[in-house]
Amino acid sequence: MAEELYQTDPYLKTCEARVVSVDESGIVLDRTVFYAAGGGQPGDTGVLRLPGGESIAVTDTRRDRESGEVMHIPGPGAPGPGIEPGQTVTAVLDWDRRYRLMRMHSCLHLMCAVIDAGVTGGQVHDGRGRLDFDLQETLDKEDVGTRLNQLIRQNRDRSFRWITDEELDAHPELVKTLSVQPPRGLGRVRLVEFDGLDIQPCGGTHVASTGEIGPIRVAKIEKKGRHNRRVTVVFDE
Repeated sequence: MAEELYQTDPYLKTCEARVVSVDESGIVLDRTVFYAAGGGQPGDTGVLRLPGGESIAVTDTRRDRESGEVMHIPGPGAPGPGIEPGQTVTAVLDWDRRYRLMRMHSCLHLMCAVIDAGVTGGQVHDGRGRLDFDLQETLDKEDVGTRLNQLIRQNRDRSFRWITDEELDAHPELVKTLSVQPPRGLGRVRLVEFDGLDIQPCGGTHVASTGEIGPIRVAKIEKKGRHNRRVTVVFDE
């Protein structure tokens, strides 16, 4: 399995890696800075630079359902000749896109601190994001936005720590999402904590402090069912 460098340092923009395999499904490396789509966060994009100077565009990153390997998906017509197992390549992120996704993903975690309800769904997009909450009552758009921006401006630090599957089972209150459970059976689960505001298991990439999120605006709040309120936020820049 590839060493997923973003799990410990989401600010790494590039890394040297060895090609493990190349086929129609994608390119597998022995280590990577590319995040594989999951938990509502899209997969990373960027390029793989080859020893001869050529570059292969990576248009998506996904996790193989059977093997669990991180698959770097090349653009149309690639990978083609020039890349083969055993080669050393340089993996380079589209950092600007990744950083916007990090900011938005962190924003959605803070939304869980503003709205006290279970999360039934969510999605991170480039520049916007949404969460669905198990709620019947009406939410006030301006109030949610005001409280969320107040938390962001506190500039609280983010930290990672790992707990065992058994520890997570003993503390079910850490799991905010009702529809998607954190992966178990791997021996440990990563917790993402924003100091004093929110803590929950998550494998996604996040900013180092809430101030990096920047100002946001609640674009809309929709009633999607008797027990479903969808909150959509965008960057207010």
